[in-house]
Amino acid sequence: MHVLIVKTSSMGDVLHTLPALTDAMQAIPGIRFDWVVEENFAQIPGWHPAVDKVLPVAIRRWRKHWFGSQQREERVRFKRDLQSRQYDVVIDAQGLIKSAALVTRLARGVKHGQDSRSAREPFASWWYDQRHEIDKKQHAVERTRELFAKSLGYEKPQTQGDYAIAAHFLQAVSQDTRPYLVFLHATTRDNKHWPESHWRELIGLLQPSGLRIKLPWGAEHEHQRAQRLAEGFDSVEVLPKLTLEAVARELAGARAIVSVDTGLSHLTAALDRPNITLYGPTDPGLIGGYGQNQQAIKASSGSMDSISAEDVLVKLRELL
Repeated sequence: MHVLIVKTSSMGDVLHTLPALTDAMQAIPGIRFDWVVEENFAQIPGWHPAVDKVLPVAIRRWRKHWFGSQQREERVRFKRDLQSRQYDVVIDAQGLIKSAALVTRLARGVKHGQDSRSAREPFASWWYDQRHEIDKKQHAVERTRELFAKSLGYEKPQTQGDYAIAAHFLQAVSQDTRPYLVFLHATTRDNKHWPESHWRELIGLLQPSGLRIKLPWGAEHEHQRAQRLAEGFDSVEVLPKLTLEAVARELAGARAIVSVDTGLSHLTAALDRPNITLYGPTDPGLIGGYGQNQQAIKASSGSMDSISAEDVLVKLRELL
């Protein structure tokens, strides 16, 4: 059986889809997957052993210049690639109108997705041949596992989902053998940031432990923040700009991670690394870290300022 997955973004949502592939792989011997995903996250699906082909799509970038000649050519190539195979099943795990209309509709195969009561955007279900009711009152990972089970005709396992990507990094973890932590300090929304003063206080409290601290970054403003956090601390290393795969290697080799609510926090969970995630305005119950050794600290007032460095240190000592 060959299945096409449509799950384009975001990083956390893409990662949250992986355990469903593992369920299907165990329930249906020989099943293989192709996966349509936004170009920025195209490295992720290939880490899973059941994925054959990754089909990068650039809906986010195309929308900025939809009628440009380059964009039109890219869409033609993507459509040709997408329709080059007849699939046994197409699963739209995105549940959005844009992905259903621009991708799922064009794929060759019986199209499955959430029904109008379950999908994030109810009208997306118009493009599905088979519609499934999925309980909204469960974690995003479990919702996707349920969708795959109903689409492919097996019982969803009652055990915790397995991302099945940690083994990909066992032979390629960071070569740094000295124990270290990773602090994931960057996120997209201002109200999800932990104050820089709190990060620096935590770094100071950890000085007697001898643990080194690594700070990854993506955009230049994140680089500047990392340099400010590291200033004056010999134990802190600001990493160079890395690919997603290289960041994953650093995470895979860490003793533990402290993170704000960001896609890389979900990558940490997928790699089965001990992690403390700090939440302010967002609810970790339905979209938080899913996996082993995942700890959440929720701001009592909804403001990240209310989480103290001491609060994090206590949790970190438990993990270590």
